[in-house]
Amino acid sequence: MTSELNFLELFLKAGIVVQIVIVILLIFSIISWAIIIQRSRILTKAIKESARFEDRFWSGEDLNKLYEGLENRRDVLTGSEQIFYVGFKEFSRLKKSNPNAPEAILQGTSRAMNLSMNREIEYAEDRIPFLATVASISPYIGLFGTVWGIMHSFMALSGAKQATLQMVAPGIAEALIATAIGLFAAIPAVMAYNRLSLRMSKLEQNYSNFIDEFTTILHRQVFGKNHN
Repeated sequence: MTSELNFLELFLKAGIVVQIVIVILLIFSIISWAIIIQRSRILTKAIKESARFEDRFWSGEDLNKLYEGLENRRDVLTGSEQIFYVGFKEFSRLKKSNPNAPEAILQGTSRAMNLSMNREIEYAEDRIPFLATVASISPYIGLFGTVWGIMHSFMALSGAKQATLQMVAPGIAEALIATAIGLFAAIPAVMAYNRLSLRMSKLEQNYSNFIDEFTTILHRQVFGKNHN
């Protein structure tokens, strides 16, 4: 007789409540990994595209020509390209309607770019908070399954004349698997959440810096012409 049990055997021999807990935790883990892979790809792409566009922006290319090039594919713009497109479009519109109000032009342009940035950040960080939820509740769900399973194992001994460790050990092992699955779901989720949050902060800072730098250029344009 062997004392080794594989996961499937532990799962099948566990009570219905413990089985439900394990299934819930496995679903959480699968969803978490799907989010981790998807968001990692999206953030990597966003950071690379941001750097690529800013290199082009600072290459000395005429801003009007840059805007016209983006106009041709405005429906697929993302990140810094979208922020620049929205900002320059609003800047041009305000400059035509309020040519003698440079402060209003800059404020309106900055507001439009910040709204665009917020939409880009919202899209990039979509579903990431779910990882924090999984990280925080999975251990407790697993612990609930374990406590329930152990309690059920000891209650089954109530009618036994002589209780031994050998009688309760299998039930305890089946119950403890819930805690293990809870940690299996929580640990990658919390690590990924922290890493993705740092990358989100970096991306948001990149966008914010670009807005500040672009606004400075537009400031020189409107006030320079206004002073002349």
